[in-house]
Amino acid sequence: MILITPNFNFNGRCEEAINLYQKAFNAKLNCLLRYSDADKRDWDKELDAEKAKLIYHAELMIDNQRIMMCDNMDVDLVKSTSLSLTVTFDTSDEVKKAYKILKDGSTTIYPIHSTTYSSCEVVFIDKFGFRWGLMTEQTER
Repeated sequence: MILITPNFNFNGRCEEAINLYQKAFNAKLNCLLRYSDADKRDWDKELDAEKAKLIYHAELMIDNQRIMMCDNMDVDLVKSTSLSLTVTFDTSDEVKKAYKILKDGSTTIYPIHSTTYSSCEVVFIDKFGFRWGLMTEQTER
């Protein structure tokens, strides 16, 4: 079996994002390792106390879907909106609740509306620079 797992890279704000995504999606934290926890065989760079507290690897479960997250210190991060994550909810109330939590500091691309494929959809770039689509199917279950 092959799994495709989204991996979000942050520049020092991963823990803040974990907390926000937990609230918005009722996500469960499965794993959290700080750089201070990393095995020296995996990460052998010297870090000051502040960088040692950053997230080396984290896993959140949004329902049964895993996402990985980290504070990446290997490369300069370049924001891109060409790829997005779409979360499909059962009801429009769930879409609105998650968006209310995530919208602070975000840029809305498409406000809450209905489409030919969704009875409730909103598309935005969150305060961390990630593009999200929150939606229901056309007919709410």
